[in-house]
Formats: sequence, C-alpha cells, structure tokens
Amino acid sequence: MKKIIFTGPESTGKTTMASSIANFYNCDWVQEEARSYLAQLDKPYNENDLLQIARRQYHQEKVLSVREKPFLFCDTSLLVIKIWSEYRFKRCHPWIVETLLKNKPSLYFLCNADIPWVADPLREHPNKSERLAIFNLYRKELHSLKVPYVILRGNKEKRIQKVKDILTIYV
Repeated sequence: MKKIIFTGPESTGKTTMASSIANFYNCDWVQEEARSYLAQLDKPYNENDLLQIARRQYHQEKVLSVREKPFLFCDTSLLVIKIWSEYRFKRCHPWIVETLLKNKPSLYFLCNADIPWVADPLREHPNKSERLAIFNLYRKELHSLKVPYVILRGNKEKRIQKVKDILTIYV
C-alpha cells in the first residue's frame, strides 16, 4: 500500500483532495484528527493537546494501512502537527519528530495557499501573506526531510487532475 499525504497550511484544500481522490480510487482515507479532537475540547488547545492529536492521527494511519488497497490517502499528517507546534509553541515534542522521521509516506502533495481562505472556527490565519509564509515552511520542511512531494496549485479540478496524472505511475 502506498501512503499518500495531502499537506499544507489551513484552508488549502487538503480534506477536499483527500476525500475526492480516495473516492476516485475507491480507497480509504485518514481524516484530520485535529478537527474531532478540538471540537470536543472545552478549553484553548495547548502543546500537550498537539501530542494527543499526533498520536491519534498516527493510530488512524496504522489502523487503515492494513487494508488491501493500493493507496491510503491522508488528510494531513504528523508533518502538519510538527510545523504547527513549532510555529505556535516554538518547539515540538520529540515523539512527533521521531515518529515522523520513521514513517515517511510514498508521496506528499503540498497544497498551495493560492485558493481563497474559508472561515472556520478552528482556523486561525486568514491573512494571505501569513498563509504563504506558512506554505514556505512546509516546502522547506519537505525539502529537508528529503521526501518526494508535488505542489498542487490552482482550482479543485486542476489539482485533482494533477494528482490523478501523478498517481498513474504508482498504480
């Protein structure tokens, strides 16, 4: 099974891409655990919450990775939690970093911040310049991890077609 991760700043189409592509290939996809975790939290999140989210995200990936499918698509990953933790708290728990390094996927799709930001109670950064700065953190991190990645730009249809075109070499 090839693990394919959609990553990038908030409101860049990760969920749309993961669900659409998983549906197209009739494969499973791991939803963003942060959404369900934060929705039930009755206080502002803290650094320890990010560790709990990371563990839940990793667990879901492991549960779904044993199925007999060609792909497992992930709406976000430990990379998102690492970058967010460093951006927000200036550090990241070692478990997140170690687990990220030991469990590299087959491919990342990095969603660009070139689509309109959509308001959501869990989103924090509507400013376009800040979204682009965060996007550049992702690109830098992916480069330093030495993992294969492709940047997705443009509208939903262009992004979906690019993913399909690239995944034909993995089928």
